[in-house]
Amino acid sequence: MRFDLSSFGVMALAVASALTTAWWLNHAGPRGQAQAATPVAAHAAAEGVPAQVLKAADGHYWADARIDGQAVRVMVDTGASVVALTPADARRLGLHLTPADFTGTVITASGSVRAAPVRLAEVAVAGARVDEVEALVVEQGLPHSLLGMSYLGRLSSFSATPAGLTLRP
Repeated sequence: MRFDLSSFGVMALAVASALTTAWWLNHAGPRGQAQAATPVAAHAAAEGVPAQVLKAADGHYWADARIDGQAVRVMVDTGASVVALTPADARRLGLHLTPADFTGTVITASGSVRAAPVRLAEVAVAGARVDEVEALVVEQGLPHSLLGMSYLGRLSSFSATPAGLTLRP
């Protein structure tokens, strides 16, 4: 197992981000215009067929997800507590956020930034679909959207090999 300063930095950032996001979601809860109008079934099971996500040359797992019917390129991040969206991806999904919607704070590589809680109607990677997924729109500092544990944790399982990930609904 290789462990260097860069790996330590990424791990520390992931842990800090996960803890901050978990605390924030526990205390703030989803608010704002992007919240779904109907109540959510408690952790409905994922549906579909297993999906494969290949490991890229940069060592990350990148997926072409369908979020609320739109294609969004995401990096799979098991250290992220929730799906995290860039403002540009949120706009493409039709989420119309105002500055007042950014009620929370998360830690990113760029430091503390504001975030808006949202609920996504559907997130799918290939055949593995999860409905009613908690997410955050990170106001700035997030270079790409992340597929975090609010999606991954609702799958029956996911497993990694040197070549890729298998997502099982």
